[in-house]
Amino acid sequence: MATALTAQSGTGQKTFLLPDLGEGLTEAELVRWLVAVGDTVAVDQPVAEVETAKAVVEVPTPFAGTVAQLHGEAGSTIDVGTPLITIAEVTPGDREATRGAAREATPGAREVGASAGEEYRTEERAGARPPSQPSQASGSGNVLIGYGTPAGTAGGRTRRRKAAAASSAPASVTAAPPRTTAPEQAVRVVSPIVRRLARDLNVPLSLVSGTGPHGLIMRRDVESAGVTSASQGATSASPGVTSASQGVPSTAEVDARTGLGVAARTPVAGVRKAVAQAMVRSRTEIPEATVWVDADATELVRLRADLKRRDPESAPSLLAFIARFVLAGLAKFPELNTRIEGTGDGGQQILQFDGVNLGFAAQTNRGLVVPAIRGAHTMSARQLDGELRRLTALARDGKASPADLTGGTFTLNNYGVFGVDGSAAIINHPEAAILGVGRIIDRPWAVDGTLAVRKVVQLTLTFDHRVCDGGTAGGFLRFVADAVEQPGGVLADL
Repeated sequence: MATALTAQSGTGQKTFLLPDLGEGLTEAELVRWLVAVGDTVAVDQPVAEVETAKAVVEVPTPFAGTVAQLHGEAGSTIDVGTPLITIAEVTPGDREATRGAAREATPGAREVGASAGEEYRTEERAGARPPSQPSQASGSGNVLIGYGTPAGTAGGRTRRRKAAAASSAPASVTAAPPRTTAPEQAVRVVSPIVRRLARDLNVPLSLVSGTGPHGLIMRRDVESAGVTSASQGATSASPGVTSASQGVPSTAEVDARTGLGVAARTPVAGVRKAVAQAMVRSRTEIPEATVWVDADATELVRLRADLKRRDPESAPSLLAFIARFVLAGLAKFPELNTRIEGTGDGGQQILQFDGVNLGFAAQTNRGLVVPAIRGAHTMSARQLDGELRRLTALARDGKASPADLTGGTFTLNNYGVFGVDGSAAIINHPEAAILGVGRIIDRPWAVDGTLAVRKVVQLTLTFDHRVCDGGTAGGFLRFVADAVEQPGGVLADL
């Protein structure tokens, strides 16, 4: 990383700069702060939750001390290398004074403070991990952008006790009333995406019943609760409020160009901003060409059905088989597993890889992302199927790391799941090609001079014309199509 990770902010203060969170990303959106000014933090403790173009991640602090300043508000965009948080170092004298003040505080005040702190901590860690804590002799193991965890560092968030205020509080305040009801069950949420979705839909998580393991609240639970809440709100809406079908309310914004009401304004940020920038760059820099072919997938569908009948749990998906055929094709036509790079003197060169990291397009609640199966060329169809399922689940749950969503050398796009027959996809910059797979449908097909109904799929290859000519692209696409039509012969050689 070119920029410094820290900056001195004055005597006893250090400022942590937003680091490069992977793949040279230049900015991140601040989702929320995990600490507040005045909090005491430990080394490697997460202090902020940020959303990059690739994933939502927690950013740990490399410093211990007291939070002096938070640089930025939730929802704002912070550039890499600019201040994120300023930490005031805690001296040994400050720590001893804090301990002494805490010992002098009245029991009632300590009980009130502990109750509030416990409620805060319970909400933050609800459902995130088992209550067991790492040993004090070893670090927590969290490592991000070059920072390790020193031994003997305790994790966890603590609040500074305002001991003086507590000791001078009236007697009626220092004595906490006895608990008369059982403590409430902590909200079971792990994914920050689920929490953010709940905030966007104004759905209280405490009222949502989780359908995941052990009552874990999933995205579908929040979406279902949001639909229910919206329908109830529509039923009880005021008669003075008009719907879109009834006309635009008099207080709504009107677009000057069309004269229509403006229903919403959505900032282009996060994944949507990254996708937009990548697509523009791909169209601007890559002279692309597209070739396509229809393939008879009847034998492949039959093969997969036979495997599923014999072993329902581990039969590879059709996409896993096609991925295996693609990898075999790239071994024969390596020109498509490349990328164009500048040489620094104004020239260009073609970088060819020893292996394949196979990317695949996955539609998620955050938008379209492309997880990459690293070392895919070494995997069988069963292994590819496992990785496709694992990475898809991580992406859709918002748990995929930047490393999971970067590093691809060739992309496979299965748009057939959306009921689409064909598409000229945009290359995932800076790769050189992308293969699209349409839906498999029954179509009339000539077999040995006789018309028959067969399972047909359209395969579309979009490629960078700088790295190869049409003969190479056509040869690769024909190889994959032949493998789809006669899978047994190809799989026998893999």
